[in-house]
Amino acid sequence: MTVVGRIETLWRYPVKSMRGEQLEAAFAGFPGVYGDRVYAIRSSASSKGFPYFTGRDQGQMLRYGATFRYPDRMAAPPNLVEAEALGPGITPLYAGWDDLAVDVETPTGEVLGVDDPRLLDLLRQGARDGHELSVIRSERALTDCRPFSLFSLQTARQLSDELGVELGTQRFRANAYVDLTSGAGFDENEWVGRRLRIGAKAEVAVTDRDPRCKMITLDPDSGLANPEVMRRVAKDHGGTAGVYCAVVVEGVIRAGDEIRLVDFLTSTTSMTL
Repeated sequence: MTVVGRIETLWRYPVKSMRGEQLEAAFAGFPGVYGDRVYAIRSSASSKGFPYFTGRDQGQMLRYGATFRYPDRMAAPPNLVEAEALGPGITPLYAGWDDLAVDVETPTGEVLGVDDPRLLDLLRQGARDGHELSVIRSERALTDCRPFSLFSLQTARQLSDELGVELGTQRFRANAYVDLTSGAGFDENEWVGRRLRIGAKAEVAVTDRDPRCKMITLDPDSGLANPEVMRRVAKDHGGTAGVYCAVVVEGVIRAGDEIRLVDFLTSTTSMTL
């Protein structure tokens, strides 16, 4: 298997469209990164197909920081060790609802529970009329398209050079930021249709280039938009940056893990109970 990069940093976003948490290790399960986007804000003004209230509606939402109230309980599934000891293919249990409690720090420093009505009142401020907001909670990641996303440091650097503005990586809201062995921006596009092993066990199938929208125009520190970011991605890169993945072998991944191309499907023994 060819080494094509390594994991630079890992991230999860407990509440969709709010600031993320950097992790040293993360469990990559079939629904996505453990604890990623398990909450979202629903809006009555959004479409039925995409019912969420996000930074597209309220750029300042990116400045709200969401963290799990009990971080030790959300480090990994509670029976992960026992499930893995039974052999390959056993899916561990996920956290109970009490373990999924999230607190949100507002831009002014106030800390509110994610289900506090005052939080919804704050989020509505500055948004267009008609948004009646409510909180959604889910055991799976409430991602836009696929459960796991990769983005290379080289792609972020190339876009920064093209725009003449330092973009950083956080505006792209990926689960894993990758340092490519090739050193070339947008080379992660070559993985589409391939399978990657990350670290010792986890494997993902790279399904798509990541189609981008207004979200990447928003500065994660200020919430202010720079429309030129999206115009550049649309004009020169087909409207995509980074790649989407589906997890096909669950496992823990860590910062610093090597990423290898898998040129064949691995054979595992499964159990049906």
